[in-house]
Amino acid sequence: MIKDQIKHALDDYMEQSYDKLLCNLHGMVLGEVEKALLESVMERVDHNQTRAARILGINRNTLHRKLKKYDLS
Repeated sequence: MIKDQIKHALDDYMEQSYDKLLCNLHGMVLGEVEKALLESVMERVDHNQTRAARILGINRNTLHRKLKKYDLS
């Protein structure tokens, strides 16, 4: 399950970061997951934004904005 893999990765990250001040963990995790999701879907659809938007269940303009945000366009 994806949830289990994410939890394992987060546990590892927090264990390695025990001496650092963790802040904005929620935003950081959501950004990393969103970027990985976009990269994976875009590769699967050969960078066809219309198909990717349909798979993701988001508007094509929203997808375009997110791709720019993560420098994936």
